[in-house]
This record gives sequence, C-alpha cells and structure tokens, in this order.
Amino acid sequence: MAGPIRGHWTTRAALTGLAGLALAGLALWGCRSSWEDGRAGGSHTGTGTAHVPRAFTVLASGDVLIHDTVAAQAAAHARHAGRPGYDFRPLLRDARPVIQGADLAICHLEVPLAAPGGPYRYYPLFSAPPQVADALKDAGYDTCSTASNHALDQGAAGVRRTLDRLDQVGLRHTGSARSAAEAARVNLLQVRGVPVAHLSYAYGFNGIPLPAGMPWLANQIDAGRILAEAWRARSAGAQVVIVSLHWGSEYQHEPTPEQRALARQLLGDPAVDLIVGHHAHVVQPFERIGDKWVAYGLGNQLAEQFSLRNPATQETVYARFRFTEPEPGRWRVTRAEYLPMVIHRPPLRIVDPRRALRDPDVPTGDRVRYENALRAIQRNVLRLGADRAGLHLG
Repeated sequence: MAGPIRGHWTTRAALTGLAGLALAGLALWGCRSSWEDGRAGGSHTGTGTAHVPRAFTVLASGDVLIHDTVAAQAAAHARHAGRPGYDFRPLLRDARPVIQGADLAICHLEVPLAAPGGPYRYYPLFSAPPQVADALKDAGYDTCSTASNHALDQGAAGVRRTLDRLDQVGLRHTGSARSAAEAARVNLLQVRGVPVAHLSYAYGFNGIPLPAGMPWLANQIDAGRILAEAWRARSAGAQVVIVSLHWGSEYQHEPTPEQRALARQLLGDPAVDLIVGHHAHVVQPFERIGDKWVAYGLGNQLAEQFSLRNPATQETVYARFRFTEPEPGRWRVTRAEYLPMVIHRPPLRIVDPRRALRDPDVPTGDRVRYENALRAIQRNVLRLGADRAGLHLG
C-alpha cells in the first residue's frame, strides 16, 4: 500500500452452490456461477477495441454492537481455548463463507474499542474489547463504517483507539478520524482493479457534541456534505461510491420519510451508486431508485438484545450486489440479493438458518424459530416491493 489514499486487492474464494432448502417458498443460494453471468462478451468502444465488461461483488452487513453478554460469550471462547481475553471469531464462523465470497465486504462497527485490558463498558456508553476488530478481519471484512450514534461514547480517545486497532489488524475504515488530514483522505479501495470509495455518516451522537476544534472527529449526515465528498472521491479516482448511513428509527421496520427522501436525493446524483443503512436494529426494506439500490436497514450483525423480547432484533440480513461495467468507467448494479441470517443463543453466534434447516438434528424449537425468522426477514425486506424491482434471495 502506498500514498495517502491506500488501496488493496481483494481475492475471494468462489462460493459453492448449496442444494436443498427446508423452507418451502424460499429460493436457493445462488452459486458463484450466477455472479459470473455477464462477464463474458463485450461491446465495441468506438476505437475498434472490444470492451469486455468487468464485474465485482459487494456485501454489507448490519450493526456490530457489543453488549456485555456478547463479550461474555467471547471471553468463554477464549477460556475454552486456554487463552486470556476475548475471542469473537467463533461468533461469526457460520457467516465466514458468505463474507469471504464477496470481492468487497463492508461491516458497520457501531461502538468504540477500548485499550487491551480495558476498562470495558457496555450500554449505554460503549467501550468494547479490541479483539472485535480481529474477528471482523478474520471473518473476511475489508472496510468498516464507524460513524454511528455511539461513535463519541468515549470521546476523541475512543475514536483514536478504535482506528488504531482497525489499522493494526488491516481493516480499512471510514466515518471517524484522528485528525483533519485523515478526515480529508478518501477511503478508496482497489476491488478487482476497480477503485471503489466507501463513505460513512451518522444522524447524530446521542447528544454528545463534537469536541471544540474537532469537527472532523466523526461524520454527521448532511446531504450537501455527502454529495460534495462523493464527488471528491470521484476526483480521487473512484469509479463506484458506496455510502453507509446510520439513520432511521430504532426497532421500526418501516423507513422514515426522511430516510426515503435522503435516499432519493443521494441516489439521484451521479456521484453516489449505493446506500447501505444501519441503526434500526431490525431489518428494513430494500428499494430500487432508478437503477440504483438502497438497503435501508440490515439489522443487528453481532449484538444481544434478547432482553427486549423482540425476535426482530435477532434477525439480520446481508445485502449483496454485483456491479457490472457496461462501458468503460461506468458501473451499475446488475444483480441485487438479500441473505437472511439469525443471531442464535446459546451459545451466542450468527447462524445461517437455511443451512441449519438442512440438518435433521436441529431441535424442533430452533427449527420453528429459523422458519419464522426467514418468513419475517422476507416480509420486511420486500415491504416496498423490491422483489418486483429485481431483488433476489441470495
């Protein structure tokens, strides 16, 4: 990696097609070959040279919100392995094939990280064990959005610790910064040789003001600013710009009028290609706007809100998009997919419910829960008619 705008090459293992499905009415996972459709052939550029369309895939997932019970599970895994501290990797093990199968995998780290050894804090002012970052890298993520309502829970020191740890494990990040110079740099990644920018913004910080003289510490949603920075990313070489937004109303499946209006404003501008959303802690719908997509809310990726007695907080969805280049330098989504997942306990972990349902030894109670979750996720993802606009079950 070199230069202030750093890049990396992502090479992913091919996804294997999965056969069989225990829940009637739901389609199979698409195997890797479905993502290869459209890569062959080409059109002429007008110079006599045939243009061969390129393609790459993007996967985004929900909120990483480390409650005390999540940390306790990670501590138990570390003790079982004879190690001190925390090991969050087993919590994400079932999701690794899906995450690692994308050319670009995007996570949302909602909480600040503590120094090794703590002190650790949880709701309402988070300071999570830093081993979370190691687990996200191990799972296959490439870049994390960090602008959230909890971004300033531990002030500037918390932002610095979080980004230091992400740098240490090799995870790119956007949405908060340690300096004005860092905030001005574009998070630009090389994905199969294509420059892709990832930006991140939050609606606010739970009433915590940005420190005096540090307006760059964390990014707040402002449509004009987002578009200006998206165009700046284009000027830096980005051919695709993806925006992560921490927005909306908690525990509400329906996107707010403000979310829908902002999505239309941003996607109506040529600078922005895709929006992925967070904060609601439940699954919100996908919507196609023109030939672009927004996933309003992906639910919880790694969290423990069972005390709310709301099963929707235990349901999550991964958004997967294939970008194709119909002509040189111009990209559009040619396939959009959603992949249902479930937060299971005990032990607390992410489970692929469709894979689990193929196991004849799954207990009846878990089987019923997974089937109910699949129906609920489908209902909420499609509540704005995304299936009629071309969204598929992945």
